[in-house]
Amino acid sequence: MRAVFIWFAAALLIVIIIITATLPAAWLAPVVERQTGGRFSLGDAAGSLWRGSAFLGVVSAGDPAARARVPLVPLLPGRFHWRLSPMLLLGRVDMRIDNRDVLTQPVHLQGNWHQWTLTPSALMLPAERLSALGAPLNTLKPSGRMRLSWQTLTLSDTREGIAMDGPMQLDMTEIASALSPVKPLGAYQLQVGWRGARAQLTLKTLSGPLQLQGTGVLVHGRLQFSGEAWAQEGQEQRLAILLNLLGQRRQIGNRNIIALEFK
Repeated sequence: MRAVFIWFAAALLIVIIIITATLPAAWLAPVVERQTGGRFSLGDAAGSLWRGSAFLGVVSAGDPAARARVPLVPLLPGRFHWRLSPMLLLGRVDMRIDNRDVLTQPVHLQGNWHQWTLTPSALMLPAERLSALGAPLNTLKPSGRMRLSWQTLTLSDTREGIAMDGPMQLDMTEIASALSPVKPLGAYQLQVGWRGARAQLTLKTLSGPLQLQGTGVLVHGRLQFSGEAWAQEGQEQRLAILLNLLGQRRQIGNRNIIALEFK
């Protein structure tokens, strides 16, 4: 009886190994959707769970039936390629992710089933792709270059979702909008300090006729931001339409500013 049980357990183990070894890459798509609150998913997944590739796309708004009829819109150029170690079955996560079109260097995700570290890198983001995120970006139709960089990040799986600890920096250069004849509008920097599910945001202008500044927080994906926008002297008329779309006009001293309030 004992021998039968051993042979049965061995056969079952072999079946499990064969099944997991052939799991399709598409199995990662619902994981990405769940961990990003349904905002993003993987499109055109190829290969297996352990070694595959896909593009990162934006999930359309609406009910699941309607979303299923709308093609996934790519957010970033190129395809993300990954290699996931089979040690995942024993509780150890070791994944290498690369996309030569947007990542300055491959990143490694390492840890266990509940907590991981992500190695430093930078993501090159074409601002034109941001229109896929919907309002108000699809109205502003931004263009320019964006670089999101980070040092070592610690990520944890919590009941509320993914918590993150570590600094990020978003550098935006040659930013322009289809709604403004002034091109470029300027260069900007956004500092992001992650502490769990909360991120502290600080925005400042590096150069350009459109001046932006402000601070805010991002909590569980919800943005609260308070800032100001104004035009450099001599550019008020040319930036008037764009400024009026950004917020409410206020008078501070001799200067007209636009209050940027997101709650």
